[in-house]
Amino acid sequence: MKALLVLIAAFGLCRPSTQAADKPNIVYLLVDDLGYADCGFMGCTDIRTPHIDKLAKEGTILSSFYVQPVCSPTRAALLTGRYATHTGVYTVVRPGAPWGLPLAERTLPQALREAGYQTAICGKWHLGEFHPDYTPTRRGFDQQYGHMFGAIDYFTHIRDGKHDWYRNDKPSTDEGYSTHLVAKDACRIIREKPAGKPLFLYVPFNGIHGPHQVPESYKAPYRSLPEPRRTIAGMLAAVDEAIGQITAALDATGIRKDTLIIFSSDNGGPNPGKVTMNTPLRAGKGTIYEGGMRVCAFANWPGHIAANSTNREPMHAVDWYPTLLKLAGASSEQTLAPDGLDIWPTLVKGAKSPHDAILLMGTVPGKAAIRIGDWKLLVNASEKDAEEATADDGKSSGGVELYNLTDDIGERNNLAASRPDKVKELRTRLAMFLKDAAPPGNSVAQAAAGKKSKKKQP
Repeated sequence: MKALLVLIAAFGLCRPSTQAADKPNIVYLLVDDLGYADCGFMGCTDIRTPHIDKLAKEGTILSSFYVQPVCSPTRAALLTGRYATHTGVYTVVRPGAPWGLPLAERTLPQALREAGYQTAICGKWHLGEFHPDYTPTRRGFDQQYGHMFGAIDYFTHIRDGKHDWYRNDKPSTDEGYSTHLVAKDACRIIREKPAGKPLFLYVPFNGIHGPHQVPESYKAPYRSLPEPRRTIAGMLAAVDEAIGQITAALDATGIRKDTLIIFSSDNGGPNPGKVTMNTPLRAGKGTIYEGGMRVCAFANWPGHIAANSTNREPMHAVDWYPTLLKLAGASSEQTLAPDGLDIWPTLVKGAKSPHDAILLMGTVPGKAAIRIGDWKLLVNASEKDAEEATADDGKSSGGVELYNLTDDIGERNNLAASRPDKVKELRTRLAMFLKDAAPPGNSVAQAAAGKKSKKKQP
């Protein structure tokens, strides 16, 4: 027996693996303001996205994947597994605003780091920075690189007169086009990954969010497109190139086969038909119509997730939290319970969605939708754009809309009047979701600030 063990060891069959098989590397690629139909794998014909399309083809397209209508709420949902009604992050965290993702929330990088992962973020944080405790390295990330807010100048990294570029939450003077810098650092992190330690790399690009800026060379192939679509095409080409570089780094380091890659937009595309394309969905960013919350997405893990396939089961960004914790062997014990559910059986075994209902929350508590099976109910919906939607005062107009998404994915035939039974059923379930809804974090912060200022008055 001893001789047999020696022989096996000689051929390397007993060598320990460089990484536990049950702890995959996880790379989440989040593109900002990407339209549902802006990539080739979703039918786009005027913009070329070869690297993104290759990953999508080698994995499973998630055609009914939901997020939040604008930036910060999606990030909060993804990193906590909890709906906006529980985090209070309904809308965008503005620069210097005295609030952010509540400190009581356990985050995905915190949970994964507890499970032995190296954790890193390269790109846009957008969940608070007014106090050091709200910044990425205090919320579970070992490494941080990029910016705290959206709408920065892609070349100078300035927003509203303030420089917004950091390394490990300390100001960085690195120069260059932001998409290039994010990709370069993501590749560095992959190359420097410690052997035997799984990696969670979160790459929330600021492309293709405004301001619409890109080096001229990326726009050259798209001379036939009108502006601003031409610049959007160039910006997406730069993001596609960056994703190709990140994938190449995974290949070069030999860890691609052990890596789960997840891709999605953070919300629907803004100004559809002119800036982005959300075809065949209705409306865009900032709304609770499908075009604002149903986004292009896929999951790719060679040998684990089927290639050349499409999964049409409804899923939400909150679902990745419990799913990834389970894959990573991380503890699920925590004070604040996730709203997300494990979607791994849906992805790899063809199981139905674990949800019997999905909450589709708007940018204020007065706007909400719910999906149950093929049916979707919307309350106080509007087709306002992102900026108008996030500035909404939340006053209720009482409008109710009902659609069957299998028959009417474009939400054109409102069945509320003809199906009062279905309206009642969905409204009852929606009320259950909203009964314990937290107030918006920004309003709580403003109220607290007001009380504090009054106390200071003589």
